[in-house]
Amino acid sequence: MAPATVRKAPYKDFLQPALHRRFTTTASILLGIAYLQSISIGSWNSLFWTWFPIGPAGIRALFIFLCVLLVIILRIAQYHVGLRTSESAFQTFTQHALKMQTAEALVAYVPSALLFSLIYRWSLPEDSGLELITSLTADRARLNEHTVFFTTHFVILGVVQALVHLFRDNDRLSLGVAKAQNAGAEDPASQWKRFWDQIPAIVIATLNQSLAGIVISVVVYPLLLRASIWRGLVFFLRPVFNLPRSNTVPASLPFSWRSLGRCWLASYMLLFMWITGNAAFSIFLVREPLKNGKPLTSESKDPNGSLLNGLKSKKLHIKCFAMWELAFIARDYEVRRKAIYEDIDRKDGPMWSQVYAICIETLKAMETRIDWGHGKPPPPDPAASAKAAPPVEEKKRTMPPLKDEPIFDKTPVKKNYLDKAEEAYRKTLAPGQGSQVSPLAKKAVNTAKDGLVKIQKEVTGSDDTQALLKSLCLRVLKSPVGWPWRKEYNRRLNTVVLGTPYGEPSLYINAIYALAQLAVHSLKEDKYGNVQRDVASIIKTLTTITKKLEKFKTSLETHWTDVEAKRESPEVDQILEALRDALSQLIQEFGPYARDLKLTLSDMRLAREAAGIPNP
Repeated sequence: MAPATVRKAPYKDFLQPALHRRFTTTASILLGIAYLQSISIGSWNSLFWTWFPIGPAGIRALFIFLCVLLVIILRIAQYHVGLRTSESAFQTFTQHALKMQTAEALVAYVPSALLFSLIYRWSLPEDSGLELITSLTADRARLNEHTVFFTTHFVILGVVQALVHLFRDNDRLSLGVAKAQNAGAEDPASQWKRFWDQIPAIVIATLNQSLAGIVISVVVYPLLLRASIWRGLVFFLRPVFNLPRSNTVPASLPFSWRSLGRCWLASYMLLFMWITGNAAFSIFLVREPLKNGKPLTSESKDPNGSLLNGLKSKKLHIKCFAMWELAFIARDYEVRRKAIYEDIDRKDGPMWSQVYAICIETLKAMETRIDWGHGKPPPPDPAASAKAAPPVEEKKRTMPPLKDEPIFDKTPVKKNYLDKAEEAYRKTLAPGQGSQVSPLAKKAVNTAKDGLVKIQKEVTGSDDTQALLKSLCLRVLKSPVGWPWRKEYNRRLNTVVLGTPYGEPSLYINAIYALAQLAVHSLKEDKYGNVQRDVASIIKTLTTITKKLEKFKTSLETHWTDVEAKRESPEVDQILEALRDALSQLIQEFGPYARDLKLTLSDMRLAREAAGIPNP
């Protein structure tokens, strides 16, 4: 009887529950902040009901929590790993501005702000001055413009914060790496410490953004929105509240110092929730791919199969988390390492062979982009194209072939108006062929040209006619207005090395560390000796990639629009550091066996040079 087939659970079956568990930490923090804010804005008529959770304070806290929950749902729906890679900020804008994520951000932030403004107003006493309708007499009502400005301010605040969210790419999750030098995983206490360390920065950022929001509303509402919003509200609310027939905008200011103070306080409370929620989400969701101190796939019936499923995934975030887990296994978990070495009967080949192929393929993709430069795909294989193309049947001729003898066609060619204008322009500027106006025109053109060159020399100190235009462009690029069009060195380097539209450095760093650690530990744990056959290939591959990456980083020229000319790239530097660390470990452990591994003296010399180790 054939043995029962073990189901290979997909990697996402272990990753998604882990992310959901981590989300509860963020939700608990936000619920606690919402409860404190609910108490602060409640009426203090009763000492008991002011704080009692099962009552007005608890209901109000749930509604406040619902406001920020809309933003957290946005983070869950749109989270991604990797930098947004492009050569300039303007190119990033053109790539992402018209995507559905932009509309989803607006849909999340604007209703969140509008709902919070309603909750805040309902919590105020009757004499707060922010009621929607004020009564002048017993029979005459009037729309309160202070309330209109208050509500409009929160709509503007939601739009601005959505744009800030997209500009800063708050949806990105920055994954970690399993360095060989750092044994052990990050404990929850260290994550809480990182969160508490960010609280002062959150308070300052909230203060700055709340004040900036007030300034924007004070400028935008009276100049652009006041008349249309006032007339529209009066038109719709007149039948309900018996408002006057006049749609004239009041002559008084739409706000007072008191209403501005309430706007700022409410804005500060909402922004603190938003910024704290985003910070907590980014910190607590990026824990190591571990559960109860073990790798995520340890609970699978086929741990190696589930891990392979993640490593082969086409979704970048799943592949990055799986590669991170593989790096942890290679560094800290002996049982799982032995399982990788000893799993030789798998359908698509031994486990080690598949892991080796995936890691090498990941690193060679980076090498290919460097070889072809600026993200251009390599040319298609002619043999593969010829093999894939179906044979084309030769069609029968229905007409005789074209004659080979020369044909002299003296028929004048018809010229369009552009050709005629160009010909007239050349005849005017060049003397000759009976043209009576050419000498005068030429003299005028030369005089004008000499005058322009003189002005050019006075302004730029050069006779180059293009220097003035270039000087003006550089002035614009040096200003804040020109920043989006700068093709900065770091952006261009990351676009090539990490790929587009997103590039995650931790994917390559963890692949490097995983290969090196699995090779080093195989000296004691690989009883079949499968890994030693690939050690030479690993050393040669890492050496080649290190040298190519260093050369490309040095040789990449600074673009003329990069006015700051900062030749720095933290992401590429981290990858180079990982490559050198891995080569150093492999040279130290396998150097005595270089001849047995068929590594020549030249191979070892090049590896030492790439790792920065002096040759003996």
